[in-house]
Amino acid sequence: MMEKEMNKINSVCVYCASSTQIAPVYFEAAEELGHLLGERKLRVINGAGNIGLMCTVSDATLEAGGTVTGVIPRFMVEQGWYHKGLTERIEVDTMHERKQLMADMADAVIALPGGCGTLEELLEIITWKQLGLFLNPIVILNVNHFYDSLLEMLQKAVDENFMHKRHADIWAVASTPTEAIQLIYSLPVWDKNARSFAAV
Repeated sequence: MMEKEMNKINSVCVYCASSTQIAPVYFEAAEELGHLLGERKLRVINGAGNIGLMCTVSDATLEAGGTVTGVIPRFMVEQGWYHKGLTERIEVDTMHERKQLMADMADAVIALPGGCGTLEELLEIITWKQLGLFLNPIVILNVNHFYDSLLEMLQKAVDENFMHKRHADIWAVASTPTEAIQLIYSLPVWDKNARSFAAV
């Protein structure tokens, strides 16, 4: 199922909230994560948003010497919902194109807390890895125990055979940004043989 060599990390896709009304602990984690990624001169891939955790990660990454590529649908650009200081902005036609391109460019995914959009992105990339369409590390950064309920639900899906037991290895969980960074480097890369047990 897994190759022995660890993934070489150049680009990290970060899923996270655009809300501005959330607790400071989430902004603190986003800022720390951005700094850690930037210090390693990594390219952050995100949705190019100019508010919330997305903006915080982008600003911290750039401040620390990294680069940020934002992928955003044109209708959001027309609304002015984009960060104007990113290293690169890529405009696409649809949300589907946005998610596909973000995944295509990513050597790893880290999911900070977020709402429906973040949850949808996270569950989709987990599904793609289950099908062998995405092979790189996926780390759920469980700040303030935000993802406890989702992780319980995923474990219930495994326990009740909606997912294969090996599918629990699709994601890893970190409680701090430092741990998340360690995991993207240490988790082994999957190969397409994962498709052999995609169906339970």
